[in-house]
Amino acid sequence: MADNLWHTLSGDRVLSSLTSSRDGLEKEEAVQRFKKYGPNELTVQEGTSPLKIFLSQFKDLMVIILLIASLITAALGEWVDTIVIFIIVILNSLFGFFQEYKAEKALLALQMMSAPQAVVIRGGKEILIPARDLVPGDIIIIRTGDMVPADCRLIESINLKVNESALTGESKAVVKNFKVVCQLDDFIGDRENMVFSSTMVEYGRGKAIVVKTGMQTEIGRIAELIRGEKLEQTPLQQKLDKMGKQIGLLILVICAGVFVVSIVKFMMNPVPGIGFPDEVLEMLLVAVSLAVAAIPEGLPAVVTISLALGLQRMVKRHALI
Repeated sequence: MADNLWHTLSGDRVLSSLTSSRDGLEKEEAVQRFKKYGPNELTVQEGTSPLKIFLSQFKDLMVIILLIASLITAALGEWVDTIVIFIIVILNSLFGFFQEYKAEKALLALQMMSAPQAVVIRGGKEILIPARDLVPGDIIIIRTGDMVPADCRLIESINLKVNESALTGESKAVVKNFKVVCQLDDFIGDRENMVFSSTMVEYGRGKAIVVKTGMQTEIGRIAELIRGEKLEQTPLQQKLDKMGKQIGLLILVICAGVFVVSIVKFMMNPVPGIGFPDEVLEMLLVAVSLAVAAIPEGLPAVVTISLALGLQRMVKRHALI
C-alpha cells in the first residue's frame, strides 16, 4: 500500500492491508517486522564540529583585514592596539559561532521531540514498550498528555483532540475522528482520521494502527529535508556579505591611499629631525588605525539584535515562527 493513501481507507481496510487486527501483532511477528523496518527513530547525521564552525568565522574579509591589522600593530610594538583589535575579532567570532551552533542543533531538536515510550497492544495484551520498538501494524493507545510515537490511522476515538503545530504550525488542537474517510489530496492538517509522530494529544483518547515509523513519518521527512538541504545564505545574508566585501575593499583602498599620499607628502616636504623609516612606520600605524576604525565589526551583532527584537514583536502578536 502506498504511504500516502492510508487516510483514504477505512480503519478495517488499513488493518487488513497491514495484516494486523484489533488485538495487535503477536510478539514473533513484531520482531520480524522490526528487522524489516528498523527502529522507530530519526537518524541524525553528524553535523559540523564546533571547532570547524568557530574557525569558519575567520573567513570573512573584514575579519581577515582586522587580523592583518593586529599583526601589523604587533610588529610595530603597539600592544594595546593589538589586544583591542584581537578582542574585537574574538568577540565577533564567538557571536557568530553561537548563532551557527544553535542552527546545527535543528535535527537533534527534532529527535528530542519523539515520544520515549508507547502503550501498545500485542497478542491482545496492553503493554508499555520503548517507542523505538514500534512497527507498522502495531495497535497503540493514546491518551491526554501523550506524545504520538508514530504516524497512525485511528480505529477508535473518543473526544480526541491533537495539537499538530509541530507539523502544520496551527496552534489550536485539531479534532480527530476515526470514522472519517479523507480525500487523497487532503492536506496533513485536514486528515481527521490520522495522528502523526511528535504531535501531542491535548484531550480525549484513541486507538490507532501504526502505518509509518522512523524516517518514513511526516516528521521524519522534515528531518530528511533538513539533513539533505544545502546550506544557502538568505537574501539578507547575501546582501550583508556583498556589502561587507565592498566596505572592506573600499577601506583597503582608502587606507593605502592615505599611506601613499602621506609618504609622498613627507618626501616632498621632509620634517627636520624625523627620518624616513620613522615616518613610514608612523604613517603605516595611522593607516592601520584608520582601517580598524572604519571596519563595522559590530554590524553582525546589530543585524542579529534587530532581527531578534522584530521576532519578539511578532511573538507578542501570537505569530508562530
